[in-house]
Amino acid sequence: MAKEIKTALARSRSTIVGDAVGAVSLVVMLFVGLSLPGLI
Repeated sequence: MAKEIKTALARSRSTIVGDAVGAVSLVVMLFVGLSLPGLI
């Protein structure tokens, strides 16, 4: 089972990296959006 997980991760590495970048950008936009009312 561990070997199957390793091969699946190796085959979809670029997709996982792209999804991680998208998730981080959504979290950053959330925090920026929530902090904007406090700045005004």
